[in-house]
Formats: sequence, C-alpha cells, structure tokens
Amino acid sequence: MFILTMAVVLVAALCLLDLLLTLGVVRRLREHGQHLERLLAAGPGFFIEQDTVPVGEVIGTFDTRTVDGERVSRDRLSGETLVAFFSPGCDTCLDTLPEFVEYARDLGSGPRQVLAVVTGEGEETPTFVTALNPVVPVVVDVDEKLSKAFKAAVFPVFCLVDADGRVLASESKLARLPVAVGS
Repeated sequence: MFILTMAVVLVAALCLLDLLLTLGVVRRLREHGQHLERLLAAGPGFFIEQDTVPVGEVIGTFDTRTVDGERVSRDRLSGETLVAFFSPGCDTCLDTLPEFVEYARDLGSGPRQVLAVVTGEGEETPTFVTALNPVVPVVVDVDEKLSKAFKAAVFPVFCLVDADGRVLASESKLARLPVAVGS
C-alpha cells in the first residue's frame, strides 16, 4: 500500500509541475502575441533596419552616366522617378529581375521615370544590364555613387523619389510599392 501511495503522490507532483510549466508557456505566448501586435501596429519596416534613405528625407547628390552614356544626377530628376537597386551575386535580385522588367515595361512612357542601378561589378552584371537596358536606363554603379546617395544597404531595393529628390516610398519588395506608381 505504501508503494501505491508514493506512486499516486509522485504522479500528482508531476501533474502539478506540468500544470505550472503549461501556465508559464501560456503566459509567455500571450506576451509574445501582444509584442507582435505592437510591431504590426507600428507599420512595415518598424523592426527592420532601414535599407535606404527614410521616406520623407532627401537623397544625397550624385552625378553619373548610364551604360548608354546618358547623364544622370539628382538635379536632372524630373517628376517622380522609380530607382531600382540590384546587386550582382544576389539571388533575390536575380529572382526579382524578370518581375521588375515586366513592371517597368508596363509603366511604359507614363509620367514617371524609371532607373535601374546595378551596384558593383560581378559575374552577373552583364545579365542584369542585358535584361534591363532595353526597358529602362541602367547605371552600373562601380564607384557606388548612387548607392551612397540613396544609402542602399540591402538588395534589391526600390525607391520612388520626387523631382526634388525626396523619397516618397522605399521597399525591398516590388509588390509593396504604392499602387499609384505607373498610373
């Protein structure tokens, strides 16, 4: 009888320990849920390191040329311009390339300009230039003047700027750009 009593006491103690652990897990899950709600309420990009010049700020100055020899500078921006940054060796950039080419082609000759920037040199640089150049002007940013002006830290990144160089939108996903682009 003593062994049976000890077994029941041991099972009861284990059940109480399990109950305490379960209550602790439930409490932590509730805290995490509240934390996630706060992050989501803060908007996109709240907990992600800024990947370009923040929206509302003005980009830095730059003066460079496209692969076709056309001069590009902040002062020459007229109207809204979508600037796309790609990096050779970036798998996400390669995956996004066909989508961006189609997106830029759909913009056609609308009121907004489009500029593609391939940062640095790498084996895939000609792939990017070949795909992009028939559709949009392309800058191969070897000296990273444009990347520094836009503070591009992750790739790909898409920035919509106005004629004064003020950032209107900045996204790492093309689908997140404002719908008004190209309309």
